[in-house]
Amino acid sequence: MSGWCDAFLEMQAAERGASANTLDAYRRDLADFSGFMAPRGGVEAADHGAIEAYAADLSARGLGPATVLRRRSALRQFFRFCQGEGWRADDPTSRWDAPQKGRSLPKVVGAEEVNALLEAAARPGGIDAARDTALLELCYGAGLRVSELAGLPMGALPRDGTPAMVVRGKGGKDRLVPLGGAARVALDAWLAVRPQTLPAAPDRRAKALGFVFPSGGAAGHIDRRQIARILERVTLAAGLDPARLSPHVLRHAFATHLVEGGADLRAVQQMLGHADIATTQIYTHVATRRLEQLVAQAHPLATKPPRSG
Repeated sequence: MSGWCDAFLEMQAAERGASANTLDAYRRDLADFSGFMAPRGGVEAADHGAIEAYAADLSARGLGPATVLRRRSALRQFFRFCQGEGWRADDPTSRWDAPQKGRSLPKVVGAEEVNALLEAAARPGGIDAARDTALLELCYGAGLRVSELAGLPMGALPRDGTPAMVVRGKGGKDRLVPLGGAARVALDAWLAVRPQTLPAAPDRRAKALGFVFPSGGAAGHIDRRQIARILERVTLAAGLDPARLSPHVLRHAFATHLVEGGADLRAVQQMLGHADIATTQIYTHVATRRLEQLVAQAHPLATKPPRSG
């Protein structure tokens, strides 16, 4: 990538405090655009025509509206930064219209499938089984994002008998996440054997001590890819289709099953860490039958016979 791209990423990290995940997303988007512009004079030569050609290329590659929107947003921010630095006099993305982003319904798995998954995780016994069960219980039983789960600090765990964790989510915002009985039992079982998994090297061990799911890697904790591999292995052991299950699907299942059970939408919003209630409302599609039953039972006209004539 060009020096302009490097400067933009440095600004995002230093001035805006962008997270590592956000920086990785910007880096991937800029690298993709840089690759497209390489035979066209480089990023610095981008004009309205090049942006239109890039948008057409994204469509030809079959990328979804959400991905295209993210690429568009990244490039708009990048070129506005370049304008602010005086490197460009114009913004070549100004004519790039945003694609219509349809809201897709989340994948849904039933409680029976989740139970089969948890049984398969615990079946082998031992340290790995304790870890895998705790991971899945926190993903499904607490609705954690996979990034929150991977880097969950020991300081987030419930204290003094409080049945809730304090989880730091997107934007550095803390939220209370209640833990059900099964999740607490699984977490306690894992914490009892967790010291045996700490790395031996003193510097690595010191870093790993701060995380619920430690690792000998540079970050000190397991990463999203490790969690995905664990889930795939357990899914196969449960006789389920790995294509239908992911950490994010389990988070969706957490929310969906809460709404199905009649949980208040605002409470679900707070537990998921959604900034906007509209994001949480997508889960109401699963409650149609329950709402129909509620109307039938509670609305005064629902019990009246139909009018004749």
